Amino acid sequence: MGKQVLDQQADTPESTADDARVGKALRRLRRDKGLSLKELALKSGVSVGMLSQIERDLANPSLRLLTQIRTALGVTVSDLFDDAPPPAADPTFVRRADRRGWLELGYLSKELLSPHAPHNLQFMILHIPPGSTSGDQPLSYPAEKGGMILNGSLILKVKDREVLLHQGDSFLFDSLDPHSFRNPTDETAQVLWIIGAVRVDRQL
Repeated sequence: MGKQVLDQQADTPESTADDARVGKALRRLRRDKGLSLKELALKSGVSVGMLSQIERDLANPSLRLLTQIRTALGVTVSDLFDDAPPPAADPTFVRRADRRGWLELGYLSKELLSPHAPHNLQFMILHIPPGSTSGDQPLSYPAEKGGMILNGSLILKVKDREVLLHQGDSFLFDSLDPHSFRNPTDETAQVLWIIGAVRVDRQL
């Protein structure tokens, strides 16, 4: 019997061109995989109605929902970005500062630093506005995460430990451990965010 699909809540986005990137990327990736909305719903545990709203930019997915959808599609975080190929003169291991991909989720923005070519290591800058969080439910999936606070402050919670991090503080943890973050200040936080793939045997 297929996985039960439950309705989830997501934030309603403001009407901006940037917010449309998330829905467009997810719709493109789903179609590239040859999946219907119903098939993706069964694989991800996200309802057909919610998937449809997200793809049409009527709702912003939380990071947890985005992770469920991304995992079901078998794609990386980098695949979600509106990302142009590098100039022909540049090697594939370089990303120029003026060619960074952006992903707008409404409650935070991601700025892609990793080069265009696929790699197991991905890194980006998270721009987290005052009061924004990673969502009501903690995140958990096979990976390693690390980073450093570039500007502002951030509360990071991993399992049952919560810590307030300031500019210059760094961190590293197993992403299988339930984790979340929030910006408790009135200043936008900028965080260098690194995601490393784990060995297949750790996922078994």
